[in-house]
Amino acid sequence: MLELSEILDIFNEGKTLTMDEEAALTCNYYSQEAQKITCELNYKYHDFDEIRELFSKLIGSEVSDDFRVFPPFFTDFGKNIHLGKNVFINSGCKFQDQGGIYIGDNVLIGHNVVLATLNHEENPKKRGNLIPSPIKIGNDVWIGSNVTVVSGVTIGDGAIVAAGAVVTRDVAENTVVGGVPARYIRDISMD
Repeated sequence: MLELSEILDIFNEGKTLTMDEEAALTCNYYSQEAQKITCELNYKYHDFDEIRELFSKLIGSEVSDDFRVFPPFFTDFGKNIHLGKNVFINSGCKFQDQGGIYIGDNVLIGHNVVLATLNHEENPKKRGNLIPSPIKIGNDVWIGSNVTVVSGVTIGDGAIVAAGAVVTRDVAENTVVGGVPARYIRDISMD
């Protein structure tokens, strides 16, 4: 089995992870660890301090005192989520974070948002291999309910992603995007 630092190096360098026996064993181990923590988080009542403690355990680093998440929350890895200060994640969100999810300060994430940092090879014989690419969310971003953000996308500071959007390319700062796929709607008034 690969060490956590080894698997994170592969994911964070954007290298394809060939899904051999060792890689599968490693991914399964961290997936099961994430499932244990999220089951505890999702299926028992916890006050905000307890939620922050569980979430810190899930991601492997301490979250700030102003972090809030409304369960249920789901992830299949957990160890490559990076949070700024004053982040709010509403219920039903799913973070596939192997490729890295970087969330800035003062970010609002609506219900049922999916952040997916993995892709697969097109060749059917190699389709089980994982191709990671990070999602980067700037400061002061608001992501509406039922949004999907795919791997490799950066959302600029101050941006708003309208409910139901599928974000397949970068979003400029201080803009509103929406639709499937998400497209520019307008600039945000800074008055």
